[in-house]
Amino acid sequence: MSSLASVGGRERPRLFLAFPLPHDAVERLAEWQRRELTDGRIVPPENLHVTLAFLGARPAAELDAIAGALREATGGVGEKPVLTPERYRETRSVGMVVCSDEEGRATRIAEDVFERLERLEVYQRERRRWLPHITVLRFRERPRLDPPPPALGPVRLSEAAVYISVLRPSGAQYDVLESVALGG
Repeated sequence: MSSLASVGGRERPRLFLAFPLPHDAVERLAEWQRRELTDGRIVPPENLHVTLAFLGARPAAELDAIAGALREATGGVGEKPVLTPERYRETRSVGMVVCSDEEGRATRIAEDVFERLERLEVYQRERRRWLPHITVLRFRERPRLDPPPPALGPVRLSEAAVYISVLRPSGAQYDVLESVALGG
């Protein structure tokens, strides 16, 4: 699926690459958020995903190459990545569900994507290792919550996508520009 042409008029869209979550996992995660996250701003269900790479504002002319890098990095994927929620963690501004990566499949895709994006000179890899996680909460002051991880069980990822992030007064709106199916 591709809607790269829909970016029209935006010279420097804010872009990121991510694994969308399956619908049933999003529903169960949203229920867990409502039950367990008692402080802060809950990330809405339509914005739940596993980020591969945040690119920031990029020239629209780079979109095709960025989408191509994602297609190439996911093209040789055999079995689909499987992530399992392990724990809740807070940083200075977000709460996240950290996941284990069965057989490192998602991590291999992430590393491949990073290399391809770096060759395009549209991304600089972070110093820390990629951590598969789902941002579930945003806050100004750390609430220091300690909920149990959501009982989602293993989540099989079936696609990766290029997203555009549009900042609105009500919060960020994420739209998929191109989606690629994962093998297996």
